[in-house]
Amino acid sequence: MKAEPLWTVEDTAAYLGVPPKTLYTWRHTRKGPPGRRVGKYVRYRPEDVRAWFDALLDEVA
Repeated sequence: MKAEPLWTVEDTAAYLGVPPKTLYTWRHTRKGPPGRRVGKYVRYRPEDVRAWFDALLDEVA
């Protein structure tokens, strides 16, 4: 099985429908989806973002 490519901040922000700056704020306050630093860049695994979002829905509902 081939792994999905990692998402950039812009990809993740587009998926979640939030501005990229919001992701940086969430990352700083540890409230958003888990991201990993790859060199000087932040990358997100799509499955981690989806799992974070699914868990968020359980908390809000």
